[in-house]
Amino acid sequence: MAYIMAGDFRKGITFELDGTVQVIVDFQHVKPGKGAAFVRAKIRNVMTGGVIERTFNPSEKYELAHIERKKMQYSYNDGDLYYFMDTETYDMVPLNKDIVADALRFIKEEDMCDIAFYKGSAFSCEPQNFVELKVVDAEPGIPGATAQPGSKSATLETGYVIQVPLFVNAGETIRVDTRDGSYMSRV
Repeated sequence: MAYIMAGDFRKGITFELDGTVQVIVDFQHVKPGKGAAFVRAKIRNVMTGGVIERTFNPSEKYELAHIERKKMQYSYNDGDLYYFMDTETYDMVPLNKDIVADALRFIKEEDMCDIAFYKGSAFSCEPQNFVELKVVDAEPGIPGATAQPGSKSATLETGYVIQVPLFVNAGETIRVDTRDGSYMSRV
């Protein structure tokens, strides 16, 4: 087992704390004029997504948590279970709806996703950073509006509603940035 001292914390490191897996979002080494130095860290629980701020003694040791990431293909859903296939071994992994809810805004069947595992259990599903989705419903576009500012709502094939420029029409395919859910371009 590998350990890390709180004084060696860096962004992105995952470690175990009180039986939970945490990832360091931000950290700061503090050396006050009086008293001992300490580490102030903002940490996120990788299972629940909850973020807390906490102080650590730089000499405290924590067990590193090994997170395994796999690219898997979304196959189908059956009720509240969503099945993802490992394209190398053809193994199917069922995930509960609460784990995949955010990703479902941007994925459709046969799309690839990044599934994160801790000790063999999947706990998160992230779509690719950029996806191409069809607009299924939008107000008619305004011809020649490519230079006009403004936007309108459009519904994507996944059911997600996004703001798009005035010239985008239903039936067109657009590129979406899944990190913030924003329109990027027509395809």
